[in-house]
Amino acid sequence: MKTDAVDIVLESQPDINVELNGSQIQHDLPTEEMLVNMGPQHPATHGVLRIVLRTDGEMVLEAVPHIGYLHRCAEKIGETVAPYQYIPYTDRMDYLAGMNNNLGFALAVEKLTGLEQEISKRATYIRIIFAELNRIASHLVAFGTYGLDIGAITPFLYAFREREYILDLFESACGARLTYSYITIGGVTDDLPDKFVEICSEFLDYFEPKVKEYNNLLSHNHIFVKRTADIGVITGEEALDYGLTGPVLRGSGVRWDLRKVRPHCSYDEFEFDVPVGQGLKGTVGDCWDRYIVRIQEMEQSVKIIRQALEKLRGTEGQDVLHKKGKTIKLPDDDIYFEIENPRGQLGFYVQGNGAAIPARVKARGPSFCNLCVTDKVCRDVLLADVAAIIGSLDVVMGEVDR
Repeated sequence: MKTDAVDIVLESQPDINVELNGSQIQHDLPTEEMLVNMGPQHPATHGVLRIVLRTDGEMVLEAVPHIGYLHRCAEKIGETVAPYQYIPYTDRMDYLAGMNNNLGFALAVEKLTGLEQEISKRATYIRIIFAELNRIASHLVAFGTYGLDIGAITPFLYAFREREYILDLFESACGARLTYSYITIGGVTDDLPDKFVEICSEFLDYFEPKVKEYNNLLSHNHIFVKRTADIGVITGEEALDYGLTGPVLRGSGVRWDLRKVRPHCSYDEFEFDVPVGQGLKGTVGDCWDRYIVRIQEMEQSVKIIRQALEKLRGTEGQDVLHKKGKTIKLPDDDIYFEIENPRGQLGFYVQGNGAAIPARVKARGPSFCNLCVTDKVCRDVLLADVAAIIGSLDVVMGEVDR
């Protein structure tokens, strides 16, 4: 039987030789690129994020993030209110780490005005306790939702079970469970409630063994490892070139944590380690490394909180809120100050002009900078891997858009 050759011509497609009944058929592979919108409501995008994917079959050739769906003029608002009035707006940026955002802006203003020298040790230790509790709560959300991205439902339920205990502690101190405004200019809005230290210690005793449970449940799960190891690899050099910070940077093997290298808020008084990616399941800097860094950071946060609770002893009676916090005027000067929040380096630029209201406010959000690597790391991967890669970056869109 003789079969004629069929030519289907598409530019830049390879020739394919097919043997049919002993005869050779030569033709070009008929493929077509397609633009696919992932979002802005896709459940695996961790917020109102739209990724435009250029695909060829199951392969992703390009991934372009489109942002701005949550833009609320947060920085411009900072130039219309007094610093202590702006604290609630910082909660709404990274709404999974409100305490850390409060702390970053408060420290920037205090350093600009010289108020940092007058903050009591009790207020400082309370700030660290709540910042690290919020780091754990944030990483629990990252752990649980990342499991959902891959297709595992149970980790999400486990993570939110533990997170509820932390939110109960927050609620007992300030009455809020998501946007707190507890850490403010001059300290914290109120002292710790009765038996807070005992309840917090009980939670730490309960939570610490749970991390091993998470590892057995998800971290070392064969399917999860197959979906994350050697996927979305970012080398240390690439991470630095793109300005990545936080667990995304440390997952690439770079040991950089502002709590260690540029200690703020008395972090230099505490003993803790900085986990980094080591390529234990695949290549250094892959999705699994970024994930496991967050799991290990929760253990380090427990260690920090235990030390801070111990340091609180003997500070009873100290003021936790300086009275100048609501009356300060900003000098004719400016400052840029960064802290280590759960997603990386959160920076605030504040410029004063002698008045009570800042002349300029600018925020440097870690999620915004970490998201810029999307196109680089999502090229030449399978369509199903995009959700795993974006989930490993752990972005919060409220902070990206501001």
